[in-house]
Amino acid sequence: MTRTGLRTVGATGLKVTPLTIGGAPLGSMPKNFGYEVSAESGIATARAALTGAVRALDTSAAYSGGESERRIGAALAQIGGLPDGYLLSTKISRDLDTGDFSGEQMRRSIAGSLERLGLRRVPLVYLHDPENTTFEEAMRPGGAVEVLRELKESGVAHAIGVAGGETSVISRYVATGIFDVLLTHNRWTLVNRNADRLIDQACDLGMGVVNAAVFGGGILASGTRSSARYGYRDAPEELLEAIRRIEALCSEADVPLASLAVQFSVRDPRIASTVVGVSRPERVEQNVAAATVTIPDEIYDEVDLIVSSLPSTLGPQ
Repeated sequence: MTRTGLRTVGATGLKVTPLTIGGAPLGSMPKNFGYEVSAESGIATARAALTGAVRALDTSAAYSGGESERRIGAALAQIGGLPDGYLLSTKISRDLDTGDFSGEQMRRSIAGSLERLGLRRVPLVYLHDPENTTFEEAMRPGGAVEVLRELKESGVAHAIGVAGGETSVISRYVATGIFDVLLTHNRWTLVNRNADRLIDQACDLGMGVVNAAVFGGGILASGTRSSARYGYRDAPEELLEAIRRIEALCSEADVPLASLAVQFSVRDPRIASTVVGVSRPERVEQNVAAATVTIPDEIYDEVDLIVSSLPSTLGPQ
């Protein structure tokens, strides 16, 4: 696609397009996104993601209890397997019913992922949301991180990463030097800059950085008339007012809000790829178009002024 074509992902040797398709919505997560997605539509969306201009797709064992992976696996079967050079990533996760974050659970998680995807190996595997355990438990011998490292050593994963939200927690994992890639979400967007230092930390260590949820769960794509939630929770009025000001700025400049939100991340040289979730096939190319709209730098300067008045404690940390 555009904006300089393929980019390198840290020191992994992997190449990626500036956009990655996010596979959470196509698995149907109505509690997060507010709508259902049928299996037929989800599989069609996955197929569009796997055969279009975007050459990367991200999913997780945790998305809809594996349904996202299952639908992606069905699409992979339809097209004859993973295309050469395509960056598919998934995440090993805790047991969502019991909270088990043990090494053995991670073995079960990757086994389930490979079965659902119909693959023997995956280019990139993340440890998903380690905020749900302690650092000490995850790092202990035989624990989740050791199992993840084994996946890389055995060739099941070409590269490994850590994917999570709370920046103070994720920073401890980044500091270990174990991981190849950082995935952060909802915290480097038009209105939330809380991952700034975390991204710098990862880059200083030679890690690749992937930035997800640049729409904040949808409000930075559809606007405040369609949503009053940011990061899957009710947004405070101060944040909503800042978004309204950005919407007015977009209207005056004739720039789509979604394009502004996507390109905020895509234009950042620290970010290897930006994850945009889709739930319908046509959304794949629509997001490509959003990433190619010409936007003057001055608009981002004005956004920065609007956001500079927001306290850093507002929104996900």
